[in-house]
Amino acid sequence: MARSSSARKFSTKVQHEGSAREFRAKSPEIATNLDRLLHDRMRLGIVSALAAVDEMSFTDLKAALSATDGNLSVHARKLEEAGYIGCAKTFDGRTPRTAYKLTAAGRRALEKYLDHMAAIIKAART
Repeated sequence: MARSSSARKFSTKVQHEGSAREFRAKSPEIATNLDRLLHDRMRLGIVSALAAVDEMSFTDLKAALSATDGNLSVHARKLEEAGYIGCAKTFDGRTPRTAYKLTAAGRRALEKYLDHMAAIIKAART
C-alpha cells in the first residue's frame, strides 16, 4: 500500500527532529566552546587572511576583506588586545604604513576554532 503525502511529510519531519535531538545530546559543549572573539565574520576573516601570509598591510587586508577603514581598525584592535595579531606601524617618509602579523597565540586560537567547527559539522552530519 502506498503512503500518503501527509504520511511522508510526517515521517520526514520526525527523522529531522530526531537528528537535531541527537546532535544536541552528542555535543552540547562543542558549540558553546567556540572562541567568541574569532566567531565574528570580520575577525575570522582577518585571522584567516593573516594565516596564509607572513605579513599583510592594512591596505591589502582592507581590500581583501572589503572592509572600511574604521571597521577593520576596530576589529584588528580587538584581535591585537587579545594577542592574536601583532601590529607594526612605520613611516615611509611621511606616509604611515601599518602591517599585521598573526601571532603564535593567534594561530593556536584559529586552529582550535577550526577544530571546533569541524566537530560541529561532523556531529551535524551523523
